[in-house]
Amino acid sequence: MNPSLQTIYVDADACPVKSEIVEICEFVNLPMVFVSSYAHTLTLPPTAKVVTVDNDKEAADLFLMNNAQKGDICVTQDHALASIMLAKGVITLSPRGFIYQEDTILQMLDTRYISQKHRRMGGKTKGPKPFRQEDRQLFIKQLTKIVTEKEGT
Repeated sequence: MNPSLQTIYVDADACPVKSEIVEICEFVNLPMVFVSSYAHTLTLPPTAKVVTVDNDKEAADLFLMNNAQKGDICVTQDHALASIMLAKGVITLSPRGFIYQEDTILQMLDTRYISQKHRRMGGKTKGPKPFRQEDRQLFIKQLTKIVTEKEGT
């Protein structure tokens, strides 16, 4: 294993690609940490470390922020967490295979803020699109590419 890639961290509560992460990590022999709240029960193989945190809204995010280091990978749908991870030098991607970039994260956070403000004022906004098989395939492709580039294969 390349020491520049230590661990893959997963914001696991609502992550639809847990089994894909396990499969890829086992194939390349990378450690993985799945972080979820007590409200969610995860059934994962012994190769996956599972960290259970309080049900507090930000508990999983705090664990991830405090433990991920430069060169690690984080899988999350949370734009705010992604922005913090990017600042730490953590490669961050969504379960849909979108790789967060420093040059676009501010716009994503601004859009999120405007939508939240609109909802607080009683307005309606669209929710996320349904997760599709194409999203799953893109995620597998992107994570495999990141891991193999890091490994030098």
